Amino acid sequence: MANDLQMTPQLEQIDGEIQDNFRALANGFQKLGKVKDPNRQSKQLEDLTGKMRECKRLIKDFDREVKDEESRNPPELNRQLNERKQSMIKELNSYVGLRKTFMSTLGNKRVELFDMGAGGSDPVAEDNVLMASEMSNQELIDAGKKRMDETDQAIERSKQVVEQTIEVGAQTAGTLKGQTEQMGRIVNELDTIHFSIKKASQLVKEIGRQVATDKCIMMFLFLVVCGVIAIIIVKVVNPNNKDIRDIPGLAPPAPASRRLLSLSTTGPLY
Repeated sequence: MANDLQMTPQLEQIDGEIQDNFRALANGFQKLGKVKDPNRQSKQLEDLTGKMRECKRLIKDFDREVKDEESRNPPELNRQLNERKQSMIKELNSYVGLRKTFMSTLGNKRVELFDMGAGGSDPVAEDNVLMASEMSNQELIDAGKKRMDETDQAIERSKQVVEQTIEVGAQTAGTLKGQTEQMGRIVNELDTIHFSIKKASQLVKEIGRQVATDKCIMMFLFLVVCGVIAIIIVKVVNPNNKDIRDIPGLAPPAPASRRLLSLSTTGPLY
């Protein structure tokens, strides 16, 4: 399949190195099955583990080159290159499975402190793989203490994060409570303003009704006064008119001859 792919020289070189490592792994595991000495098996497993690490690094380089060339390659070629990468990962995972099988056959003589991962795109762990058989008791104790210290530090950091979260939550709750109380006061003030506006509206309506009533009374009195004045004027102008009745409390005007006679009889005052 690799011969059918149009790969760049860099990809071809990486693919060739990966295939060489895969052939070496296949031959190594075939020979490992014939070895009976546990120490030799452990040594060969370490060598095969190194080759698997190298395969992991090369697969990462292959994936990096594919992504760099992805924008310049047609979609079909990108699909084939990704399938090629997945087949490499699958083959590497099969060797990881074989390694674990051989490790289990060694019993408890070799206990791995940091095992290799066999999942997804990270089939092999990082380069710090230690074997318990290669470490002294003091090194094992130190490694265990170091791991416990790291765990304690992680727990302490988690506690600090939880405490900070609780503190922030309490502050937020206090702020929300203050805002809620302030909103309650605002609502009460709005209710008071609404009630005041309603009372003022009723008062304005009442004043309007009173003003309308007063205007009606004033208009009636004005009409009455106008009528009285009109009658007085008519009486003065035409005192002999009998159709117009005298206004109570208002004496009719004296005739002109009577006024003249009164003036002649009294005579001059000097």
